[in-house]
Amino acid sequence: MSTQKYDHIAGRLKSRPEFLRVREGERRRGRYFIVEVLDREATEEAPRAGFTVTKKQGNAVERNRMRRRLKEAVRHAAQFAMLPGHDYVIVAHRDMLNAPFEELTNALVTRIASRHYPKGRTPGKSDGKKP
Repeated sequence: MSTQKYDHIAGRLKSRPEFLRVREGERRRGRYFIVEVLDREATEEAPRAGFTVTKKQGNAVERNRMRRRLKEAVRHAAQFAMLPGHDYVIVAHRDMLNAPFEELTNALVTRIASRHYPKGRTPGKSDGKKP
């Protein structure tokens, strides 16, 4: 078995001020979660990830299960789509409890790797012109 060395393994966001700072960045909505992304403009540093599950999403057992599934999805595949020098906060939705793990992982990778838009600009907004 060969061991591979990866250049940027995702770090963790742990303190409340770190989570709040990421809220200033971009929000990417998905079916199973919201991904908040902040470019720290520190290209030499590894990306960092944080996980949030609100009390509205279920009891403690369910919230912990959602958090564990998200952590495993990031560890398994999504960390390789994360850009160096960026912070990611993943906010879980209750729908992810029943989602197949492969579908959850693919949705997370897609949402993380999606195109970056400037703050206040989303793909659905037009410049006032009708198609």
